Amino acid sequence: MDFFIVGAQKAGTTALHTFLSQHPGIDLPAVKEIHHFDDEVGVNWDNPDHSRLHSYFDWSQPAIRGDSTPIYSYWPNSIERIHRYNPEAKLILALRHPLFRAMSHWRMEIERKAETLSFAAAVSSFGRRRVSESLNGVHRIYSYIERGYYSGHLTRIYRLFPRDSVHVYRADQLWDRPGVTLASIESFLGVEPNLARTLKPRYVAPVVSPAFTLDPSLARDLKDHFEADIWKTAELARLDLSDWVEDYSEPMCQPECTIEAEIPA
Repeated sequence: MDFFIVGAQKAGTTALHTFLSQHPGIDLPAVKEIHHFDDEVGVNWDNPDHSRLHSYFDWSQPAIRGDSTPIYSYWPNSIERIHRYNPEAKLILALRHPLFRAMSHWRMEIERKAETLSFAAAVSSFGRRRVSESLNGVHRIYSYIERGYYSGHLTRIYRLFPRDSVHVYRADQLWDRPGVTLASIESFLGVEPNLARTLKPRYVAPVVSPAFTLDPSLARDLKDHFEADIWKTAELARLDLSDWVEDYSEPMCQPECTIEAEIPA
């Protein structure tokens, strides 16, 4: 395996996976999110067997192969396991404003019926205890706030992987400048430029999305909560995130939509 899309969840990783799957030099599995390096039950990490991971790929053709599982940047030991598996691997991390990421995450869990609390309750100290009191202080479902602490994710990544093996970009760039953003990812992966001229993005609204209006005072509180981590993330990633601490609004359609690849005839 040559590269991993490690996060962040709800930061356009499905769109990126869809786009990269169309590149003739890239082999990505039809099923996104293999969840190999965060598997705490099916893999003995003292002596790991990677055969299930490898079974998702066609090894008969020359290509670079990747895994898109965005929990990896958040889940303990996932990055360390990837490094042990292939210290030469390349990692891709998309960053979305943590407030909007949290809201999108909560909407997804509501639609899945995995969450019953309101957004305000889910991100309150009461709601967040469901994470802090879980094993190792992490939770796959309720980590609305915790998955937005990007500086910790980057610190762990850069401790193991050199900067030239890590590509960090803003998720909103895939909406605003898809051609430029995809070209930079192709260059990072070392494949021929192909996607910018062959793919046309289109935006698809969801069939179901729970009615939701964010209380302005809660929005201010959460933006203030994330501000210190945003500045630290910007420094680590060497990205300009200054607008995130101002009156930022997403360019993506609201309340939520997805981006898909339309292949010209």
